[in-house]
Formats: sequence, structure tokens, C-alpha cells
Amino acid sequence: MKTLERSTQARRLEAESQIRTIWATGDFSGATTLALRSYGPEVLGFLVALNKDYDDAEQAFSHFAERLWQGMQRFEWNCSVRTWSYLLARNAAADVHRGEAKHQRHRAPFSDDPISKVAEAVRTATISLLRTDSRTAFARLRDELPDEDRALLVLRVDRDLEWRDIARVLGVEESAIDRETARLRKRFQVVKERLRILGKARGVI
Repeated sequence: MKTLERSTQARRLEAESQIRTIWATGDFSGATTLALRSYGPEVLGFLVALNKDYDDAEQAFSHFAERLWQGMQRFEWNCSVRTWSYLLARNAAADVHRGEAKHQRHRAPFSDDPISKVAEAVRTATISLLRTDSRTAFARLRDELPDEDRALLVLRVDRDLEWRDIARVLGVEESAIDRETARLRKRFQVVKERLRILGKARGVI
């Protein structure tokens, strides 16, 4: 297990390095393409867990990919592209939930850009796997939690993000990161206990 974790971490570090190298040359389309291929599948899985609805998750993924493309040139590297991707995805999911995403005006035509085809290929390949995967008892219990608690669990348990990065994904300002990180750790313990109680009540544990 430890070997697998180290291998996964090494792949992520290599992807970040490659994205940044491409970005530094001014090839923002290339950087976006590599980011989508590297992180798109896991981001879509996060959106499915967050939305509990495949159609909404797919719509949010399309908006996430467009925002990634539009924002890549202005990315300031205050965090990893992976962390930033989760932040964009969570915001896109929130907009879809509020029904706002379809009304937004975009500054550039994304649907005709080659990157949109990369995003579509990632979405199509990944969603077919997600739809055929059986839902675990834990995942069904997790679906009963409030949105932010569900996001917290997925980001920490499934995606293994650091606490500071989780705070960023959840929209915490940099000036409040340290304070909110401590709060999130405590909340995580409360959520785990809530799941344990639910699991016992349902006979899962």
C-alpha cells in the first residue's frame, strides 16, 4: 500500500512539473490539455460524489474544463494545478446546483477549441467506468451527508489532499488558511463519527 501511495504521489509530482514546464513556454493550451488528462478522471469522480447525479456532474465537468482553459494563462502557482482543479470543479458544481452555469457568458468560444475535444474524451471514458462501478455501502452512507461534509471526506479520504489544500478547495482565503485548517480537522473527526453512527444503525459496521 505504501509503495502504491508513493508511486501515485510520484506521478502527481511529475505531472505538476510537466504542466509547469509547458506553461512556462507560454503554451497554455498544452498545459491545459496535460492537466485535463492528468487530473480530469479524478475530478469527474469527485463531481459525481459531490452531486450524486451523473448528468449534473457531467455538466459541472464541462464548465470546470472551460474554466481551467480560460484561467490557465493567469494561474499564479499559489497552489498545485491539481488543487486548483478541485477548486474550479467545486465552484462549477455549485453553479450547476444553483442553475447559474448555463446563464454565464464566456469570453471565448470553448466548444470549438481543440481542448474541448480533450475534455469530452476524458469525460466519456471516465463516466462510463463510473456508471458501471457498484456503489459501496460507505458511498451510500456518505451521500446522506451535507454537501461540504461530503466534499471534505472525498478530498481527504479518497483524494488524499493536504489540509491546507482542502481549505483552498473549499474556498478559504489564504489569510485564514491556518485557522480554518484546524477547524476542518475537527470537523473531519465529527463527520467520521457521524458516519460511524450511521453505519452501525444501518448494519454496515
